[in-house]
Amino acid sequence: MSTRVLVLGAGFGGLEVTAGLSERFGSNIEITLIERNEHFVFGFSKLDFMFGKRTKSAIKHGYGTLEKPGVRVVRASIEVIDPVAKRVTTDVGTFEADFLVVALGADLDPSATPGLVESGYEYYSYAGAVAAQTALENFTGGRIVIGVTGTPFKCPPAPSETALMLHDYLESRGIRKESEISLVMPLPTPVPPLHEGSQALLEAFATRGIRWFPKHSIERLDPETREVVCADGQVFPFDLFLGVPTHVVPEVVANSGMASDGWIPVDPLGLETNYPQVYAIGDVTSVGTPKAGIFAEGQGRVVVERITAHLNGTPTGVEYNGNGICYVGFDAQRVARFDVTFITGQRPYGIFDAPTAAISQEKDDYAASRLVRWLGAES
Repeated sequence: MSTRVLVLGAGFGGLEVTAGLSERFGSNIEITLIERNEHFVFGFSKLDFMFGKRTKSAIKHGYGTLEKPGVRVVRASIEVIDPVAKRVTTDVGTFEADFLVVALGADLDPSATPGLVESGYEYYSYAGAVAAQTALENFTGGRIVIGVTGTPFKCPPAPSETALMLHDYLESRGIRKESEISLVMPLPTPVPPLHEGSQALLEAFATRGIRWFPKHSIERLDPETREVVCADGQVFPFDLFLGVPTHVVPEVVANSGMASDGWIPVDPLGLETNYPQVYAIGDVTSVGTPKAGIFAEGQGRVVVERITAHLNGTPTGVEYNGNGICYVGFDAQRVARFDVTFITGQRPYGIFDAPTAAISQEKDDYAASRLVRWLGAES
């Protein structure tokens, strides 16, 4: 009987594991990829939609094009994960495996910040981005606060990019002079591991008149006074609040017993959990890298190598290096590159490449190549 691999979640990490194992073993392996959503959406493309650069249909990529040797895609909601038995119960049936890869990402909990659901918009989910886009269309001027309500959160540079794109959006509508943009974050700098990159963002904020408020923990939103209230008592009045909501481990993962201190602990080099032949990658883990798709993709490649070595009976020499690249758009033509490495026990380090048109093209090429590799689809 062929080796059975269960991959939970078809984001960056799950798709990379699926593609990599299919390439290695073809029809000699049974890969079951379980995903509850109908479409794959790049996180950064939600900003493009919010600010009128792309349509809803253009940012959604159906899983129906995913046809690879040895792969079965099951659209289902996961109800129970048994990591000991490597058994998963869904609303369409039960699945068992020899190897289990948990790549379910982080869930969003806007209700964890009182007042956010009633008086603001989270824009990190697809549905949230759709609602925020409508609110932006109806906005005619006033005070906009972009706020991060807790850490960790996906793609740490994203709130800064949101502020820059918002500035350009308001300019294009002719209402920038009637508007105020404030970015409120708990972090001390926009991207703490890269001083040069953070300075470039702060200079961009200053040039555009974007107000920057670091080291502020948002406690709640007051729906009556339309104010953001921080833990230190400072308040920020708003007419429109765009929020990065609290991130939490998916409930089914919490109920499985795999999580500790909020996330799944893994071997930082091999990504294996406390359960043999059960791996976890991406945002659902506490591996120590930012919660961003490109890090999940890199972890997925390591898991492919680990499973391959196990099946071939060869030594496992590949270890996760903690490296990832984040692209940040500074304007419509230019994108910067943040290349950062996170290694357990060391300070993060990296390289900042200033925004250029060439890097913007590199970002587009990256997205297009992943759609082809993972889904067999054109961008």
